[in-house]
Amino acid sequence: MESEDLVKQELEELQKQLGKKQKFEASVSSLKTLLQRTYPSASPALRKSFYSVLCRVATVLKTRYTAPGFWNAGLGLFEQAHLLVSDPSEKEHLKACIAQAREHLHLEDNPSQTLRPADNQANRGYLFEGHLTVDPEPPQPQWLVQSNLLTTAATLFAAESSQASEANETTQDDATNMLEDLLNRLEEVVPLMVDVGPVAPRAPPASKEVVANLPVITLTEEILANLGKDAECAICRENLVLNDKMQELPCKHTSPPPCLKPWLDEHNSCPICRHELQTDDHAYESWKEREKEAEEERKGAENAIRGGEYMYV
Repeated sequence: MESEDLVKQELEELQKQLGKKQKFEASVSSLKTLLQRTYPSASPALRKSFYSVLCRVATVLKTRYTAPGFWNAGLGLFEQAHLLVSDPSEKEHLKACIAQAREHLHLEDNPSQTLRPADNQANRGYLFEGHLTVDPEPPQPQWLVQSNLLTTAATLFAAESSQASEANETTQDDATNMLEDLLNRLEEVVPLMVDVGPVAPRAPPASKEVVANLPVITLTEEILANLGKDAECAICRENLVLNDKMQELPCKHTSPPPCLKPWLDEHNSCPICRHELQTDDHAYESWKEREKEAEEERKGAENAIRGGEYMYV
């Protein structure tokens, strides 16, 4: 029987290889072989290590490698692991991974119809709780679509309707024609739906230099104890384990680099407390400075009392 220390070393090496796209499928294949050979006689601690690597495979598939070949490799691994594990919660999680892999491969291999370019755009993944999903963003409810269209149409055609009061009985054809006209005049509609007052600009991604210089720490038993026994990544929701590498933000919150990097490519703030990092967008940084000065002026005005005096609290 192989030494468990040697198996753990092999697991750690395979987990590192999962982050390299060209080695992912070979690593999953080796992991499947190692699982079948050593898992049945493994200790509870080693089984937990196996499960941690399986969770990493699932996370990588959901957030980074979404091509069918990678999912096919993952499916074989999940099915093999599902036959071997005995813990109910682990078994249930693997069952969900298998279902998602099968669904993804079915959508890729057996599309019900040839997708138009617009359909391809609509079915791309979307950012959910810090990671890119492989599923399309769910459509808006029909009642919300109708409500938005009708409200906008009423605003746009209020003047025209008031001039035609004798036509109060609106038929279904009239409503259809009005909505079609609305869709053809979107350039007129959009300004009506947007607040003309000053609004905050969309926050750009964090500065690449700042992200590159974030310190990397290793999770020790002491740090894990402070985080709590059920500590998990705020982005991918995967449980944190001993010796995990974590990047530390200025607010002292931490996340694994494979999760934090994609997050900061889209955001400029901590996924936990929303503390903002510096960006490379000079216009946005200038806006923040102006807002800071305006906020100080507002606070001064709130403390002002009649007679030109100020009350300091």
